[in-house]
Amino acid sequence: MDSDARGTGRGTDWDAVVVGAGLGGLTAAAYLAAAGKRVLVLEQFTIVGGNSHVFRRRRAYEFDVGVHYLGDCAPGGVIPSILSGVGLADRVEFLEMDQSGFDLIRVPGVAVDMPAGWEQYRRRLTAAMPEEAAGLDTFVDVCSALGEEQRAALFEAHQWAPQDIAARTTTIRQWGRRTLDDLFRHCGLSPRARTVLAAQAPNYGLTPKQATVARHTSVTDHYLRGAYFPAGGGQVLSAGLVEVIEAHGGEVRTRSRVRRILVDNGRATGVHLDSGEIVAADLVVSNADYPRTVLELVGREHFQKSLVTRTERARMGMPWLVLYLGLDTDLRDRPNANLWWYDTDDIDGYFDAVSTGGTSEVPFLFCSFASLKDPENRAMCPPGHANLQVMTLCPPDYAWWGVTEGPADGGDYRRNPIYLRRKRELTEATLNAAEKALGPLRPHITHLEAATPLTHERYTFSTGGTPFGMAEWGGTARPGTATAIAGLHVVGASTQAGNGIAGVMLGGISCAADILGEPLLAKSRAGTVYGDPDLLPDRPDDWDPREVCRGSARRTSPKRPFRLRPDSLSGPRQ
Repeated sequence: MDSDARGTGRGTDWDAVVVGAGLGGLTAAAYLAAAGKRVLVLEQFTIVGGNSHVFRRRRAYEFDVGVHYLGDCAPGGVIPSILSGVGLADRVEFLEMDQSGFDLIRVPGVAVDMPAGWEQYRRRLTAAMPEEAAGLDTFVDVCSALGEEQRAALFEAHQWAPQDIAARTTTIRQWGRRTLDDLFRHCGLSPRARTVLAAQAPNYGLTPKQATVARHTSVTDHYLRGAYFPAGGGQVLSAGLVEVIEAHGGEVRTRSRVRRILVDNGRATGVHLDSGEIVAADLVVSNADYPRTVLELVGREHFQKSLVTRTERARMGMPWLVLYLGLDTDLRDRPNANLWWYDTDDIDGYFDAVSTGGTSEVPFLFCSFASLKDPENRAMCPPGHANLQVMTLCPPDYAWWGVTEGPADGGDYRRNPIYLRRKRELTEATLNAAEKALGPLRPHITHLEAATPLTHERYTFSTGGTPFGMAEWGGTARPGTATAIAGLHVVGASTQAGNGIAGVMLGGISCAADILGEPLLAKSRAGTVYGDPDLLPDRPDDWDPREVCRGSARRTSPKRPFRLRPDSLSGPRQ
């Protein structure tokens, strides 16, 4: 055991400890708890859920941090299958967006309303750019075939004989690990067509030169199976998983930062908390940021040098600037769809520019209209108002923001004059772009606050302040959930299953499946329910998913009084 990790107290022994309570960690914990393991989940923030959590402002608005839309949520879809396997099938309702056009892609000279279904998508693309029909057909042929193979592998691979795998994954083997840029070149596509096809690349935070065809296809195929939003907002997903964990004897603690994952003779033995408490367990699942897990929580000395080197040199996905807006108009004349707006038809040039410091103008926006997706959710905004997020990618480097150290490592940035100037200028430029894309907004704004990569890092401890995990890891595939340390597993946005809500939940169920030796996803989709759903608590009429996600100890403590905070560009989510 590490000599510096001996605390003054020793916690109750558990079968498993999960470090970090994003949806990857909560999914793994729910399945382990339902299988009979005593699971302790430790979260450093005040609310569990990671990028699925919501926050509230002025008793009027509720904003989703990272759940903007979900794909493949019809019966038998990936996320419904994961939830149903632990008894949550009837506890989460998925609201359909406009399936005839859920993503409105706007590039100079081209407009494509992305519909459900690969063939419908093909027709929209070729109608918008008929001069590139041959290349577009080749692109869709490759991606649709690859998507079918990936989905079959998710649900059926445990049944495949070794000699059948190659025949079932022809397109994956040919194209899966090549870059999206390679496929664009193969198809002979123009910069404008590349921009349209990669318009949603900010969904996974990678440039066409970084993203594999498999990564792009998995995200695109996910949404082409239908776009949805969870009724009640993203917090309902994490709240349901918390209910499963607690109903089966587990515990979820907030304000519980893990300082060290303990390793002895190549085996995980537990965790050491900031408080000095040591919790013993032979199984540890880290849902913390992958580089922090390897380099800080576990320590370089416990891993092979090659893995440490790759992790030290890893490049992270692009981060966001997010504007959380309340308006005094309801926007009901808009379709129930996201807007992907570009003021450039050169996506490669855009990514190059933003990664090195950006420009004085903002040429890309993602606009998510939450109050159109969940109009019956009265917590989102007052009647007649709108709730939306306007997002753009931004430079990741600390130096650009005027700091040398991030908040996860104790860096103080919120009163830094360079940071405040950068934030103010980028917010204004983003609002200017939003008014180009959406029309006059400023006269209607009733609430505005901005979140930067440093904000994201402060709440989630994510390296680089990105929700997307690692973009590059030494030229090799992302890590799987198992590690070379016995009893230590990893989940989250940097692992092979990918980022986004579906990606991290897939990673969570895959991790639990590896531990339990059971094809959990396939069996859950087929109707198997693990654990005992009758143990899940009743939900009263005033059931509040945020309250469930405060952690058992804080849930029973007196709440602090509500304080109205003024609207400000340097407001509460600095």
